[in-house]
Amino acid sequence: MGTEVIMILRLLLAAALGAIIGYQRERAGKPAGLRTHTLICLGAALFTIASIYGFGGVNPAQVAAGIVAGIGFLGAGAILHRQGGIVIGLTTATTMWAVAAIGLTAGAGLYLLSAVTTVVVLIILLLPHPIR
Repeated sequence: MGTEVIMILRLLLAAALGAIIGYQRERAGKPAGLRTHTLICLGAALFTIASIYGFGGVNPAQVAAGIVAGIGFLGAGAILHRQGGIVIGLTTATTMWAVAAIGLTAGAGLYLLSAVTTVVVLIILLLPHPIR
């Protein structure tokens, strides 16, 4: 299989895995849903692929660190403080962070790791809240 085909498959895998988590968030009525999670996962995969294949002398680990920092800004925007000290949006922020990591691993070609992580995240999100 050619390199470009592998790159495309990695992007499609990232989009699918991000969409799985995004679909759950959408069904749960959360503000960051299907499109947001799919795009975060896809973007992280694309940055990873570009760093591996597109820039000869660039250390892919530096790009990964940039992805983590960028997602931190998005996550911070998802966290809100309401009156009375109630914090909302932490789970949304952490799913955005996890989806970026899934996209990074899919983009790096760690297919099984990205798929297993998606399943684990989904299981966590489907746990009853609060656990009694």
